Amino acid sequence: MNINFRMGILASLFAVLTAVGALIRIPFPLVPLSFQTLMVILAGLVLGSKYGALSQVIYLMLGLMGIPVFTGGGGIHYIFHPTFGFLGGFVAGAWLAGSPFSGWGNTLGNYIFRAILATAAIYLSGILYLYLNLNFLAGKTISIIEVAKIGMVPFIPGDILKITAASFLASRIIPFLEERGVIAVSRNSR
Repeated sequence: MNINFRMGILASLFAVLTAVGALIRIPFPLVPLSFQTLMVILAGLVLGSKYGALSQVIYLMLGLMGIPVFTGGGGIHYIFHPTFGFLGGFVAGAWLAGSPFSGWGNTLGNYIFRAILATAAIYLSGILYLYLNLNFLAGKTISIIEVAKIGMVPFIPGDILKITAASFLASRIIPFLEERGVIAVSRNSR
């Protein structure tokens, strides 16, 4: 089977896994823990930057077309939802998680570093969008610091768990898939 076709199928699978991750919530102090960003990070780590980002583009397209794959449903109107910036950050997050950092190899430390970068990209996109949404669409006056306090700080403990879990899973899944020829060793350069 053509490697590009196979990677496209895997990107579609990760889009579905991201949708499923949005629906799974575990009660956690302050905010519930969902598996959505775990799947975003894992998509990038496993598929590489190009196909990891593609998986999230597919996910966003499904949601914007009206399929209820986002935590609050779906539809084109979701662009005006205050948290849409976090969803938009999934593309950059998966791309960063999949980006190779030469010299580090396929190590747990490299996966953790890339997962942190991915999470930071999601936070940056989400906080900026939330700030603009609240200040210009909702008509509230709120500082970027206050937005970070409500849109990021409560989620940090859960995201630390997801960074750790995604990195550990990637360290097990990637060698398994590479040995079987399911993913290319050079997937990050594609």
